[in-house]
Amino acid sequence: MKKWVLFLSGTAAALALGAGGCAAGSGSHAAAGGETAVQAGTAETEAEAEDETKAMETTEQAASAGETEELLAVIDDEMVPLYSKPQGSLVRIPTASGTVTYGNGTVSVDASNAQSGYVMVKYTGGVSKIKVQITKGGLTYTYDLNARNAYEVFPLSEGNGTYSIKVFENVSGNQYSQAFSQDVSVSLVNQFEPFLYPNQYVNFSQGSAAVQKGAEVAASAGDALGVVNAVYNYVVNNMTYDTAKAASVQSGYLPNVDQVLASRTGICFDYAALMVSMLRSQDIPAKLVVGYTGSAYHAWVNVYIDGVGWIDNYIYFDGTNWSLADPTFASTGGQSDAIKQYIGNGANYQQKYCY
Repeated sequence: MKKWVLFLSGTAAALALGAGGCAAGSGSHAAAGGETAVQAGTAETEAEAEDETKAMETTEQAASAGETEELLAVIDDEMVPLYSKPQGSLVRIPTASGTVTYGNGTVSVDASNAQSGYVMVKYTGGVSKIKVQITKGGLTYTYDLNARNAYEVFPLSEGNGTYSIKVFENVSGNQYSQAFSQDVSVSLVNQFEPFLYPNQYVNFSQGSAAVQKGAEVAASAGDALGVVNAVYNYVVNNMTYDTAKAASVQSGYLPNVDQVLASRTGICFDYAALMVSMLRSQDIPAKLVVGYTGSAYHAWVNVYIDGVGWIDNYIYFDGTNWSLADPTFASTGGQSDAIKQYIGNGANYQQKYCY
């Protein structure tokens, strides 16, 4: 800036001298000496102008160099944190708020928090076996309603739209009569809500041992991928597949994640439910998925990572390659290359339901 100020001052002086020279060549105030004086003044003025031109060129070059240096300055952008790991854990608690309810004398449906991806259903009648069906777009989820005179939580897993909620009372065998039906229009706060709350299949609370273990396992992780890897590794390295349980499990079985954690044994449903409970309590959306691997009915896990999206393929342990987050096969196969290749091939998996 100082150079530009000096240059502008010099330019002003040159203009003044030029003006003075022109004025001196005309009118009654011309300097004595006549033409000779004027010629001398003109020569001096031209020399000064030449000096000023050189000074201008030098200054412009210097300014140009300075501008180039400024353009080459390196300015790093700040990183934007998309996932903020909770302190300890974050457990969302489903509530029957009572602001949007439907029902009759024996059935109550609370849809107050349908925008968060769940409804709550309560049965107060005298029939011992009750079924709940939630249907959207031709896909029907069927649940047992186990509680009496208390609400149970059921997820709305299929996105926005109209859900049909029906409650059935058992008559005999596999015959049921419809006790209640209600359509509920759902507009989710976001696509992740159904996969952050606990529900009947992924059942945990703030006091769950699984939640505490999840916080412990995730404590040293620096980001969401680190949390997923830590939880995944814990489950596959500390669980043993229960073949006897797999052979005897009955329809309607629901995982108890704290019992699974304590026994360190379980079937695929248990593995997936435990992992999903830990991840959701760490504020990471996770789906417990049920479907087929070949001809076997199986359960596995999908997770959502900011900046990546829903991962149906899971990160291998080198942090680069992806494979399905299927903790059962990885555990029983000792994480062999053949098992990694199998669980990493999405064609081996056909999803039916997600919870």
